[in-house]
Amino acid sequence: MNNQLLIAIIIFVAGIATLQYFRGRKLNLLLMQHYIRSIQDVIKPEDKDYVWLGGYIGFRANYKVNRDNVRRFEYTLTLLPRHSLLYFPIALLTSRHDKLYIVVRPFAQIKREAHLIQKGYYRLKPNIENEPLLQREEIEIAGKRYEALFEKRRDLDKLKSLLESLPKPHNVKHMALTPKTNVFYVLMKPEPETIEESVKKIVEFTNRELKESPFSS
Repeated sequence: MNNQLLIAIIIFVAGIATLQYFRGRKLNLLLMQHYIRSIQDVIKPEDKDYVWLGGYIGFRANYKVNRDNVRRFEYTLTLLPRHSLLYFPIALLTSRHDKLYIVVRPFAQIKREAHLIQKGYYRLKPNIENEPLLQREEIEIAGKRYEALFEKRRDLDKLKSLLESLPKPHNVKHMALTPKTNVFYVLMKPEPETIEESVKKIVEFTNRELKESPFSS
């Protein structure tokens, strides 16, 4: 390979990388703006705080709500590095998709633990402190297999009902009620067209189910 051809290849790759950077950066910024606007419109927080995660990969949001049964609504959005030509293919293999981690902190006390975990999603098994004490069962929801861990079946039934009510149930990878930290947790693949309805369902569940039995009594 002569020097001229090598230089031409380097210039071509650099041009593609630059184009990918600007296009990917714009898309990620648009996604972040959309998710902020959509979630904020649903939650209507009385106070809010955002922490930039660096680059164009996402942010953390902390909303003070203090309304109905929602004391705080927190979420972390991590996006694929669409602006990086070299790292994007690697991220598709490791991270696989954009991720939204939701933590709802209710006023009512969650009394028992329950988890729904999509089978095969985690490469490393999540650390569930009370796992040996929980009942275990495998169930199917919207064509996907989930591992259910729970203390009482009625808790599982409530989570299952919520999952089935979401616009795209298979986008939820892990849903949990954790009494030790008193949080309702959801890990999901976000999509712009369904994010608002999904968050509405999660908030409705918190307001309706988490301040009534079986969870809070």
